[in-house]
Amino acid sequence: MSVATTLPVLLIVASQGYQPIEYTTPKNILEKEGIKVVTASNKPGTATASNGWTTTVDITTDKIHMKDYAGIFIVGGPGALEHLDNETTYKLIKQAAELKKPFGAICISTRILAKAGVLENKKVTGWNGDNELDDVLKKHKAIYVKEKCVVDGNIVTATDPNAAQLFGQNIISVLKK
Repeated sequence: MSVATTLPVLLIVASQGYQPIEYTTPKNILEKEGIKVVTASNKPGTATASNGWTTTVDITTDKIHMKDYAGIFIVGGPGALEHLDNETTYKLIKQAAELKKPFGAICISTRILAKAGVLENKKVTGWNGDNELDDVLKKHKAIYVKEKCVVDGNIVTATDPNAAQLFGQNIISVLKK
């Protein structure tokens, strides 16, 4: 059963230090469903994962027009906050929310969604290895749920690479709505 979308889905990765499993697993799941995936990053050319793998960047975040995409999902990893926690990314997430498009994040990148101001009264999860996620989410009026992957409406969040499969499957589910 394929998803009823002709628009591609954006996966946003940090130009340096994205988490490779959190990127490749959902990407493969989406492509298996016949969904075109566009890889975006903060810099053009090639993005480098935390393990040294690389991927081609199709578009930079400053060139994205959300109306051209079915949804937007931010990959985690040690470089996510350094390279993606900024006004450009916040603007994209806010546009997705305004357009009622599916969006989400995995791992530490859930914090970027919170800072974008789009998680008020929403149930979400994410990486909490520093035990600060609950405080970050409370500050932005979101509700922390200690589960591997959480879907609230058209928002998908997940904890870490171990939840990447579930993250990808739930992205498919929200795109089907």
